[in-house]
Amino acid sequence: MRCSPQLLAFVSAAISFIPSASGAYVSGDWVLTQDGTTGVSALQAAVVTESTIIILDKSENNPLLNNRGTPASASELNLKTRTVRPLSGAVSNVWCSGGGFLSNGTFIEVGGNPQEPGFAETNGIQAIRHFDPCEDETCDIFDDSGRIMRTTSSRWYPGVVRLEDGSAMIVGGCYLNDWINNATMNNPTYEFYPPKNINGHNGTEIPMPFLNDTLKANLFPYTAVLPDGRVFIAANNQTMIFDWKTNTETRLPNIPNGVRISYPFSGGVAMLPLTPENNYTPEFLICGGSALDDQVDQDQISSQDPASTQCSRMVISEEGIAAGWKVEQMPIPRHMVDMFPLPDGRIMIINGAQTGMSAYPSAKDAIGESNADHPAFQSFVYDPEAPEGSRFSMEGIPESPIARMYHSVATLTPNGTIFIAGSNPNEDVCFAKYPTEYRAEYLDPPYMFQPRPSYTGLASNITYNETFELQVELPASYDNLTVVLMDLGYSTHGVHMGTRYVKLNSELSEDGSTLTVTGPPTPQIYPPGPAYIYIVTAEGVPSFGHKTIVGDGQSPPTDEAARINMLENTYPTNITYEQPRSLPTCGQVGGGESITGSFPPTAITGNTRPTASSASSAAVSAAITSTPA
Repeated sequence: MRCSPQLLAFVSAAISFIPSASGAYVSGDWVLTQDGTTGVSALQAAVVTESTIIILDKSENNPLLNNRGTPASASELNLKTRTVRPLSGAVSNVWCSGGGFLSNGTFIEVGGNPQEPGFAETNGIQAIRHFDPCEDETCDIFDDSGRIMRTTSSRWYPGVVRLEDGSAMIVGGCYLNDWINNATMNNPTYEFYPPKNINGHNGTEIPMPFLNDTLKANLFPYTAVLPDGRVFIAANNQTMIFDWKTNTETRLPNIPNGVRISYPFSGGVAMLPLTPENNYTPEFLICGGSALDDQVDQDQISSQDPASTQCSRMVISEEGIAAGWKVEQMPIPRHMVDMFPLPDGRIMIINGAQTGMSAYPSAKDAIGESNADHPAFQSFVYDPEAPEGSRFSMEGIPESPIARMYHSVATLTPNGTIFIAGSNPNEDVCFAKYPTEYRAEYLDPPYMFQPRPSYTGLASNITYNETFELQVELPASYDNLTVVLMDLGYSTHGVHMGTRYVKLNSELSEDGSTLTVTGPPTPQIYPPGPAYIYIVTAEGVPSFGHKTIVGDGQSPPTDEAARINMLENTYPTNITYEQPRSLPTCGQVGGGESITGSFPPTAITGNTRPTASSASSAAVSAAITSTPA
């Protein structure tokens, strides 16, 4: 964050502490800074170290070149310098992959897109790519184009979730890309990486009936491990609990009012904080999406069809399931929405559009190549502990001047800032009304301008249900600190895979210098793998989130016989599009400078006065009819 002393003084003066049922959060002006570029359009992103983010795009004419002299499809952004370097190891097409981390900290990227003629990248639709994070800028992606490191079958838009043993479960997707799934392309199966011999399948894919029942809109299914080890899955307007050990599906109540939340209708899902106070009972919040019929032809869908304002919330317990989904309404309609927790326990709701749907260009009245219109420039937060009717707030949050629509990302960073990037509802680099976007933004919540706690002594690994000590420095006399363990996850297409917030038990010494913390109770509550630990004051001010590995840091269990059987009994596909991509005719409107980064950093503080964009947003909100409660 680069603010003048005068700006910082103004922001600090405007801040106050607001009590809530969860403790407190800092009220005041947020600051939005546009600073630097991403080199490739940020279609996918994941925080991989305390100072770096991996960014992945697709095969297109990006300005950043890899070491082969061709347009890069991946980059690594340094959060300290806000500069990027190309990653050259992505030799297959990474577009529309799923992603996550293994127990040893390796980032994996799963699936992708067929080869595009005219681009160097090979077919990536079955590839599994590895990235072992480093701090010295020497690491790169390892990708063998799906020859050995691959899925059992083609997966475009799969879900990925880390399990209690540190392996990944890969769910769904389809065999080819299109604006929506169908029975011919559907891949209604799941598998494991590394492969397992389980449920009568020795390393091979396993049928999942839920993925047939949720056609057509079931791509990028949302997945999250529950504290009992089973997996919550949401796709289309349906939800279930899946026991991967016994291959058993337990269906849950449907999302109310016909709202669909999977691609291309693209609502957001967040698991609310798991805490000792709620006995680590899982609860999910599902917001936005669309009530459009997923069985209609694409020429019946309009870029002006309203997104949903609906948020649905349910506790995953016997009583909670019996009570079903409780419905609330967001301030504005939204789809392609990013949702993730902040260190103070609130849920950030950001990015997206107010009308249309994802993909391009299939709507009957696409805006250029975009199926969506009316960007959701205004972000807001959701306080899960506040009384119903007062949980949403946009107080102090400035509107962004940049449309973040299809193919955009947002994520919390270790220092507590929110990183925002991407948006490219175009087949290739294009600067029409909704351009290929390279500009990066950083949104600083008010807690960034308060004196912050700090700590040292975090080991490279922490173990389950065992204590460890941190040496803390507090900006004032505090007798109440919260220790939060967070998986910052992987962001793509408004889907957040692996994101998790777990509060740990802790005790502060009498002299306030030592914090004794107990690790997470079980690997089901926090699966083994990378994590960031924040200490948060009673006023809602977090420390920097330092990285550790939960568990022993070893690779997930490998069944060599299952791996060999998978390779011998499944086959890599060899798909290449027959025709070279026809480049659209794009004027240099609203984004040509994004390639060079030849603009100074700009900062916006607090709620902005009405502008053309905000007035348009208000008009859209008033004019469109949102989904009924």
